[in-house]
Amino acid sequence: MQIDLNCDVGEWSGTGIPVTDQALLTCVTSANIACGGHAGDELAMQATVRFAVDHGVAIGAHPGFADRIGFGRREISVPPHEIENLVTSQVELLRDVARNEGACVTHVKPHGALYNLSARDASVADAVARSIVRVDPGLTLFGLAGSKLLAAGRSIGLNVASEVFADRAYAADGSLVSRREPSAVIDDVSIVVQRAVRLVVDGVVFAESGEMLNLVADTMCVHGDTSGAPELVRQLRVGFKKAGVAVRSMSGP
Repeated sequence: MQIDLNCDVGEWSGTGIPVTDQALLTCVTSANIACGGHAGDELAMQATVRFAVDHGVAIGAHPGFADRIGFGRREISVPPHEIENLVTSQVELLRDVARNEGACVTHVKPHGALYNLSARDASVADAVARSIVRVDPGLTLFGLAGSKLLAAGRSIGLNVASEVFADRAYAADGSLVSRREPSAVIDDVSIVVQRAVRLVVDGVVFAESGEMLNLVADTMCVHGDTSGAPELVRQLRVGFKKAGVAVRSMSGP
């Protein structure tokens, strides 16, 4: 039994890696690196890729809507062909940066509003999946467990990873509770660890309204903007070790 721990990083500009990103990259197994859409630039990508490589962390692209003011968390009405182009260009950019550092991109995880929209809208999901195939059909697509995005990836022949969230509340339909709600993010570390272990070992989690959801957990996200995120990841590792769960990247041995 195993789980990949991923986090979103590189969501800044310039060469100096924030302390939180550094701390996270020493304890997660996969990094989703912003690639110029909602955040990030080539210098930030380069620095993040180097740090990830130095710490044995799998490198992934984290494309989003080109909405820096809204940090990619606002849904934007964009035709599917434009979504395909924006995802393709962002993933290609990180791929090229990684190649220049002697590294390779292993996975793609959409960001924010694009992630949520592709989880429920088949046309958006298909556009994201097509864009990944255009860049490299060997890439793994990270998507919300049970989502249309994973279905689109499978239908086009991509390897997919079913993603769950350690520190986010779930709605009864398996979607994430909106960040606009005060209960969206779970702050109690002991509760988060307990939920996370049960998700991986038993494949279940309780929705905010009390329903029990059955979810496949291939990779688990911890958000870098969650208070105390690096310590939370360390506590998750302790909890998984006690439960006999190995922590390794999707591309690892």
